[in-house]
Amino acid sequence: MKWNHASDDWESPSAENDLKAGGRFNFKMAAKDGRTSFDFEGTYVSVNDQTAISYTMDDGRKVTVSFETVDGGTKIVEPLDSEQENPEEMQRAVWQAILHNFKKYAER
Repeated sequence: MKWNHASDDWESPSAENDLKAGGRFNFKMAAKDGRTSFDFEGTYVSVNDQTAISYTMDDGRKVTVSFETVDGGTKIVEPLDSEQENPEEMQRAVWQAILHNFKKYAER
């Protein structure tokens, strides 16, 4: 809830996360001004400690996030399985911004 947003005018007011194979997640994404919100939901397919997490979103898109040790840090690779409603470049920018917020939060 503290980092899962793409810009300062968005937030995640609630989050449920059962990080295990077969577990579910639901992250509420909301504009701070209340104009719109949506649930980002899915099911974990596999969770491999410190190497990869795979999940399927409720809309059927599949994602595998990998973690690689690089120069004393961790590189996160999360290929985009884009949806058809919004331009892919916009989606890529949003997902990258969320990862950047995670980095800032984790480094604190």
